[in-house]
Amino acid sequence: MKIAVLGAGAWGTAIAIHLAARHAVALWTRDGLQAGAIVAARENVRYLAGFRLPDSLDVTADFARATAGADLVLVATSTAGLRETLVRLRDGGQRIPARISVIWLCKGLERQSGKLPHQVAVETLGANVPIGALSGPSFAQEVAQGLPTALTLAAQDAAFARDAALAIHGAALRVYSSDDVVGVEVAGAVKNVIAIAAGISDGLHLGHNARAALVTRGLAEIRRCGLALGAKSETFMGLAGLGDLVLTATSDLSRNRRVGLALAQGTPLDAALGGLGHVAEGVYTAHEVDRRAAELKIDMPITRVVRRVLDGELGPKEALAELLAREPKAE
Repeated sequence: MKIAVLGAGAWGTAIAIHLAARHAVALWTRDGLQAGAIVAARENVRYLAGFRLPDSLDVTADFARATAGADLVLVATSTAGLRETLVRLRDGGQRIPARISVIWLCKGLERQSGKLPHQVAVETLGANVPIGALSGPSFAQEVAQGLPTALTLAAQDAAFARDAALAIHGAALRVYSSDDVVGVEVAGAVKNVIAIAAGISDGLHLGHNARAALVTRGLAEIRRCGLALGAKSETFMGLAGLGDLVLTATSDLSRNRRVGLALAQGTPLDAALGGLGHVAEGVYTAHEVDRRAAELKIDMPITRVVRRVLDGELGPKEALAELLAREPKAE
């Protein structure tokens, strides 16, 4: 199978390394200088240092070359870059032959529109292109290293989800299929917001009890939001829900948790983001989720205070006080 991975950040590079063991893979980056540097070093020094790229992996800044003859396209950009990349695939590249299918790896809501990735995909590609979301607890470094990882591939077409999962599944990377696209996308997006809250809690040295409470109540918020948008309840207890939330809220490899840690230590948001060198999706997703929650009349207090901290309306300690001041109620 020919697979095009669009986006040469850490996650795109890691999944390309994994797939190159079984498939013909092209890794595309929009930056010609970055492509040249990766080809010369056979390593993505900027985003995934220390992992040699297989000789068979084609790295290019030529979009048409990367997508030519592809059976499967994996979009590994941030959520902010998803629409632009899909439009480019539709209008440039190979103009989407009937056989092609598209999967995205990003976890967030589109800024301003608040749309989930599958809604963006249908708007840009139409309803006839097989599409899906790959999500779950996964750090790029560990996937590139070949450490055991399990993910969920969700598509409304259950047969396509199974086939695409089989294509990506292999070695230490297990891929399960699901037909709950909304649930998988909501879980992946909102867990990043909860991870910022967990980082703030840890940065304030509030202890393991507080973090466990945030993760548990955060999962309740994620589920509440997902059900309001039509997701299945069981999805939130699986890899894309509980699994990804626990990983992102507790590990120092988590960009979103590191943003929360920095904010708790008094670092301005711009400086915290600048120090990452990567996108922290939760910073942008918090605003869209908070807005959608208000529209849907869903109570999401953790999301709300995270958004207010990010906007400078509350300090981290004030946010904690606001959460603790809430009236007790039945769980």
